[in-house]
Amino acid sequence: MVTWPSVVKYALSLPGVEESTSYGTAALKVRGKLLVRLKEDGATLVVGTTFADRDHLLRDEPDALFLTDHYRDHEWILVRMARVKVALLRSLIEDAWRRVAPAKLVREYDAAHGANA
Repeated sequence: MVTWPSVVKYALSLPGVEESTSYGTAALKVRGKLLVRLKEDGATLVVGTTFADRDHLLRDEPDALFLTDHYRDHEWILVRMARVKVALLRSLIEDAWRRVAPAKLVREYDAAHGANA
């Protein structure tokens, strides 16, 4: 099962990620930009995404991913830590990181990891 400490450990492996807070809960940011936060229930994550990706994700992973009316007009997705597969969550976090991290950090990360992005 995914836990907040495991989310933190993975996210901190990405350049520029820092522990922080958002709305009074634990969060991870890149240079002040929110990447992921722990919801008040302690069992759900809020992860940045795009509207297009979110639509596909919600359709493909309805047990692990969901949405509430509060987030409907914002590019975020809710993740049930007890149900999400580690590989999917890592992909969501890396994708969110790529959207908020400075381009230079993304290029350096890709160069160091042999990515073709």
